[in-house]
Amino acid sequence: MSETVYGKIMNYRIGIRTQTSRECLIQFSNVSSEAQAGKFIGKNIVWKSGEKRIAGKIIGFHGKKGIVRAKFKKGVPGQALGT
Repeated sequence: MSETVYGKIMNYRIGIRTQTSRECLIQFSNVSSEAQAGKFIGKNIVWKSGEKRIAGKIIGFHGKKGIVRAKFKKGVPGQALGT
């Protein structure tokens, strides 16, 4: 049985001159360390807004505080930030 866990899209993955809308930084509720976030690596995720769904996959860590990087199949719109 799969367990539903909700997370919040914090920001896109950014560089000095670029921002990648396909890769996002996600923070899950009740996850505050790299060890707790490790169980999510490789899992599939979905961003939903009404009937719109964009699928993706968690690909790695971002820092030591439980934030992970996710790569989506299509670019995530700006309205997704904070949801």
